[in-house]
Amino acid sequence: MTVTLNGSGLTLEKLVRIARHGERVKLHPDAMERIRVCRAMLEEKVKAHEIMYGVNTGIGEFSERVLNDEQVEQFQRYLIYNHAAGIGDPVPVEQVRAAMAGRINVHAHGNSGCRPEITLTLVDMLNKGVTPVVCQKGSVGACGDLAPMSQIALLLMGEGEAFYQGERLPGKAAMERAGIPIPGLQARDGLAAINGSNLLTAMSGLQVYDMNRWLKQAEIACAMSLEALLANLKPYDTRLHQVRGFKGAIRSAKAILKCIAGSDLATGKVKTKVQDAYSMRSSPQVIGAAHDAVAYARSQVEIELNGVGDNPIFLPEYKLTLTGANFQGSPVSLPMDMAGAAITMVCVLSERRLNRMTNPALSVGLPEFLTKGAGMFSGMMLSQYTADMMIVEQRILSMPASIQSIPAAADQEDFVSMGMNTALKNGQIMDNAYGILGIEFMAAAQALDFREFTPGKGVQKAHQVVRKYVEHLDVDRPLHVDHNVMKALVRSGEILETVEAEIGSLE
Repeated sequence: MTVTLNGSGLTLEKLVRIARHGERVKLHPDAMERIRVCRAMLEEKVKAHEIMYGVNTGIGEFSERVLNDEQVEQFQRYLIYNHAAGIGDPVPVEQVRAAMAGRINVHAHGNSGCRPEITLTLVDMLNKGVTPVVCQKGSVGACGDLAPMSQIALLLMGEGEAFYQGERLPGKAAMERAGIPIPGLQARDGLAAINGSNLLTAMSGLQVYDMNRWLKQAEIACAMSLEALLANLKPYDTRLHQVRGFKGAIRSAKAILKCIAGSDLATGKVKTKVQDAYSMRSSPQVIGAAHDAVAYARSQVEIELNGVGDNPIFLPEYKLTLTGANFQGSPVSLPMDMAGAAITMVCVLSERRLNRMTNPALSVGLPEFLTKGAGMFSGMMLSQYTADMMIVEQRILSMPASIQSIPAAADQEDFVSMGMNTALKNGQIMDNAYGILGIEFMAAAQALDFREFTPGKGVQKAHQVVRKYVEHLDVDRPLHVDHNVMKALVRSGEILETVEAEIGSLE
């Protein structure tokens, strides 16, 4: 299939298809016409010597410096050169592809003023697999992601570097091999290619998609642990959550009960306590709060993906140029800071259930540290250490980046979003989250091996997938292998897909 970009309707699911699965894109004919109309207006204004920021003026602190006609032609090239100032390892290919798709969707509104060739070249690069090499660090998330987006724009001049068919090549060579003409940059073209928070938004979009899938797996792991700990299931009755009214909690309670449906625990055959600890009975409220935070972040990211993040903005219907700050990344960085903290919060909850399964004083009859040979063997004692270390790292990373502005450009850019820091640290938070949840899955499967009752259908399926990759811990062995296997398993989503195939969607 092909994803048509027209300035609206770019969902996270479509972004994932383009970024991760290499789905082709095309520009809607109406979008192409809007781009042409806007460009014609801009060229008229250039000929009339109307002062327009970043077209015939410098940028940042140099915005009051007016350029002559000859300088206008050369300025865009030097603009890209001096802004391609990042540092660090390359951004993953999928994130760069997502950023390019987002930038095309900005252009599709017809408010950016670039030539159609610029947008069409980005389309060709996506469809033919030319992905610019972009440094991870350097963007402050205002005036857009200028440093990384400039490395993308270098390819429009036949410069920079790109990944193509598994090779890292000079940009010109990659474009030639793919058969993509190099458009060069004329007035406004360079700034129109870079002046938006497209990379941090793209990274955030992919992360929100993954966060939702991770939270559903957190509910499956929770259901397994609840069965292993002989939980009282009354706290999961959806009527309890409906009277309070939070959508996330209602959703989470339904999902967890769906996994446990059919269990002896649900039918009353197994004796339970009158009331369990908070880490057990508060799970719908906590995971539900994370669902609500991630849902809000999704709404903000999708607004940004389908909006005009650029400066200046050209309005052909009014023959008007408006200078503002639609590149500012704060509308994305603030909710994404919250989403990252929400994932950390759910990881803390996961670790507390892990603690209850391994602690003989709290485990309702399970063997100490989930081993039959306690003393000679330590079972999963050290697995908790590993989870705890990662949680502390997550807590450090959960400090908001969106409040960390440092002024730049001689105080012309005196408040910036630092949204790239948000996106980078959320990537680390998610990486740890896969490992922490993998350890809970492993412990819950181990604990269920010691129980003599029938778990719910969803829990049984999850247990089967875990056992496909990790054997029961009969005698001690180096657990780093199992931990890494479980982390990769959670990242893959196989547990989620298998469980949902058996019992239906958890949303």
